[in-house]
Amino acid sequence: MVSMTGRVLFLGGTGVISAGSVALAARRGWEVTVLNRGQSTVRPVPDGVELISADVREPGAITAAIGDRRFDAVCDFLSFTPDQLTQTLSQVEDRTGQYVFISSASAYQKPTGVLPIREGTPLSNPFWQYSRLKAACERYLFDRSERDGLPITVVRPSHTYDQTMTILGGRHANVRRLLRGDETIIHGDGTTLWTLTHTTDFAKGFVGLLGNASAIGLAVHITSDEWLTWDHIARELARAAGVEARIVHVPSDAISALDKDWGDGLIGDKANCTIFDNSLIKRLVPDFVCTTPFSAGAREIAAYYAEHTEVQAKEDATEAVIAQLLERYRV
Repeated sequence: MVSMTGRVLFLGGTGVISAGSVALAARRGWEVTVLNRGQSTVRPVPDGVELISADVREPGAITAAIGDRRFDAVCDFLSFTPDQLTQTLSQVEDRTGQYVFISSASAYQKPTGVLPIREGTPLSNPFWQYSRLKAACERYLFDRSERDGLPITVVRPSHTYDQTMTILGGRHANVRRLLRGDETIIHGDGTTLWTLTHTTDFAKGFVGLLGNASAIGLAVHITSDEWLTWDHIARELARAAGVEARIVHVPSDAISALDKDWGDGLIGDKANCTIFDNSLIKRLVPDFVCTTPFSAGAREIAAYYAEHTEVQAKEDATEAVIAQLLERYRV
């Protein structure tokens, strides 16, 4: 492997997906700058990484924060709508040789037509506004790339996780129930195939794209090749906690009727089989290989939740939703 290095700016950099990539870029010799609001305590930036505090949603905040500095790559984890994208891009496009936009594999066609999903699969998700907005951002970027030669790389993560993740849907409440041996809701009949990717594995593909001339002008998803049913995912988590998975299957539509946010993520993504063809990322980054199976990731999650018992936002409200669903669908 020939490692490319240089100066890279992460907009975000302390989230579930981005933190692993920041850490790996720094280890591989990149001069890493992270720009965000500086409010995350869950995933602090590694030693040697520059942290600049600024709110990218404030007009001109990025320009004020970085001055006249230039970067070999700018990685945007914080734009979710075309308006946010254009505001950010206007401040960085003249300062970088590569603008890396983090989109979402959830933008692919739903229901999924043909498997495996490839980068050429249409972007068409009528069920989830989040995904439609990411697709709209992509359309703008590829138009700019064709018209103006904007040096873009679009990355589509699927379900990338770390030890803090809820994994199952239903926020922290549902996974907490599972880990303590209580009845837990799994959408559908639990047999839908799903792909989970540990953040440290995602990072190997992502960092390999930085400064990679062959990636300019392309969209690429980065996922593992491990396919699991939702029932298997639940059982792996339960096994990691030393309990038995007590699964209650509930239709996705019924979940959505009581909790729209939870339901949008199901009907627009998790209720569909997602198997990805990763040949493009492996061609662009020949050393990309995922080495963390979910059985290992599940142990990380179980250990984290055992240490962090504080109630999270909306957890009580979600418990109330779960109670209603269990009352109706418990066998």
